[in-house]
Amino acid sequence: MENKIVFYKFHGAGNDFILIDNRNQEFINLEQIKFLCVRNFGVGADGLILLENPKDEANDFAIRYFNADGREASLCGNGSRCAVAFAEKLSVITKSTSQFEAVDGVHHAVISCTEKGHFWQVSLSMNAINKIRKFRRGYFLDTGSPHYVRRVSNVKKYNVEKKGKKWRYNSYFPNGTNVDFYESNVQGLFVRTYERGVEGETHSCGTGVTATALVWAKTQNLPDGAHSVKLFTNGGDFQVKFEKNGKEFKQIQLLGPVKFVFKGEIVI
Repeated sequence: MENKIVFYKFHGAGNDFILIDNRNQEFINLEQIKFLCVRNFGVGADGLILLENPKDEANDFAIRYFNADGREASLCGNGSRCAVAFAEKLSVITKSTSQFEAVDGVHHAVISCTEKGHFWQVSLSMNAINKIRKFRRGYFLDTGSPHYVRRVSNVKKYNVEKKGKKWRYNSYFPNGTNVDFYESNVQGLFVRTYERGVEGETHSCGTGVTATALVWAKTQNLPDGAHSVKLFTNGGDFQVKFEKNGKEFKQIQLLGPVKFVFKGEIVI
């Protein structure tokens, strides 16, 4: 039996997603998700997000995130920010602040709409981090999704596909990991990310730039207190704010752009 799906396409700094209003709990399976995300044959995206009703009525909505390989995954920072803009577009939320349920708990968001219905700046709260482990010449941490972060020279010419794949499947990470390479200058940090599930480089990664900002802060021995880091990617610019208290990072905020691309229907 044919199944017609209405979908919306958004991207957060080039990290693109298919978003579907699933508040009626219409069935969509792994193979359908995988097909929709395939470029050239489906819609094409780095991942797919279902917007659903929250379990707790105090929250505005809930999201489920799936990687392009069709598997349900851990937190996606850019996907979550796109979901907030999607909820605003559907009038699920009607104010500039929101709280919603994700796989790792409740998140808060602040929306700054600069072009109503088409472009937003969305700030997303992230869970506190108190463990950053050293491994080889990099660091491993979990910002809702696992990330291995390494500082490199000339990151814009770095072979992210080859080197990222090497570390993504390293036996030190039994469940696999995303891999971030960065370079710093007076303006901020330039970051490139190899994403598991996509199995390749994406234009940007929200949990990745967050992880990179915190690793950089650790290596720079920043003093305790509030800090803000600017980050640049091939898809757009970000700002990560946080409070450092010893080894703990809290009050983490990920701020970046979200763009609505188009709405469509597809029969699968």
